[in-house]
Amino acid sequence: MVRYKNRYLLCELVFDDDKLVHPVEEKVIYFTIKQAIERSHGDYGIGVTLSGLNVKYLNIYTRIVLIRVRRDFYKLLWSALPFIRSIEKKPCFIHTLHLGGTIRSCQKFLLKYSRQKLVVLLQKCKTPEERKAVQKSILSCTLVENKAPKVGSAETEDDFSD
Repeated sequence: MVRYKNRYLLCELVFDDDKLVHPVEEKVIYFTIKQAIERSHGDYGIGVTLSGLNVKYLNIYTRIVLIRVRRDFYKLLWSALPFIRSIEKKPCFIHTLHLGGTIRSCQKFLLKYSRQKLVVLLQKCKTPEERKAVQKSILSCTLVENKAPKVGSAETEDDFSD
């Protein structure tokens, strides 16, 4: 059995306007990235990156995107990202924040980065509903430390059974 090694690019979508929310879907970002790779690297670029290319995470409030690609071809993806100038006809570019070997390493970086951005995002909120949505969105990307269950409790049997 072969294990494919991947790289994860943690990127930020930077739009020209100051709207808080840009309703963009993962599949739209995927096809935009695919087109950029095709324009910059042709058929070869599409052929080698398409099998491992995937948008794993998207947060529309923080505009953070996690993109997975095979380890051998991450430079093709990375070099194609500057050629993205719009998403759904909205002027936008993609700013790469972090390159990681695992999703967990990207989550650790994202946790630190989100703490810095939280203050700015909360100041832009106009209603309490927006404020709660932003807080919930940022909390969804954080790591949760699991506490060890007490020995002999019912939790230990459920946690370790497959």
